[in-house]
Amino acid sequence: RSANAGTKGVSGVLIFSSGSASSGNSGQVWMGTGAATSGRGGAVAITVGSGTSGVGGEVRVMAGRSTINTGGLLSLVSGEGTATTSGAVVIRSTNGGTAGLSGSLFFSTGTSKDSNSGSVYIGTGAATAGRAGAVVVSVGSGTSGVAGDVLVNAGRSTLNTGGTVRISSGEGTATTSGAVVIRSLNSGTKGVSGALYFSTGSTSSGNTGSI
Repeated sequence: RSANAGTKGVSGVLIFSSGSASSGNSGQVWMGTGAATSGRGGAVAITVGSGTSGVGGEVRVMAGRSTINTGGLLSLVSGEGTATTSGAVVIRSTNGGTAGLSGSLFFSTGTSKDSNSGSVYIGTGAATAGRAGAVVVSVGSGTSGVAGDVLVNAGRSTLNTGGTVRISSGEGTATTSGAVVIRSLNSGTKGVSGALYFSTGSTSSGNTGSI
């Protein structure tokens, strides 16, 4: 650790880095705890100290950049439970204060100049002797104003056909395939249940789409 700063300075910086290499790979940096034979392995915690002015400090994890090949992989994997359940991976923002919002979460691929941009995959693993896990996308409840929306938009193309939105139920190879349910919820005591709209877009020159 660096020593505490004085009244008009900042505490010293800590740098953990391998040296550069002119013809070969540079060295690796490993951080971890030792194994435990009859106990729990130690945790690795990376935290930013609190402050009383300005925006809080950042934690940045970035994989390596390559000028002639694919960039480095960033992998977040929970611990294996060889006899029971594997560990969870939790990515969330902290609760907002009394005069602010909770932080946003962004899951996005980068842009591409001369090819396709990357895909985003959200799914659960297969189960050989049980039921595969569910994928749930939900909006939290609120006590004022209109509730938050769930928006699913396919891609826009300036030269070709726009992307498709496809909702398919699961296949039942031995029995029945799953149902697809699209419905609005029941209304309260002073309202009406939500409407359902199935419509194609308009067109300025040609036929509109079919339903």
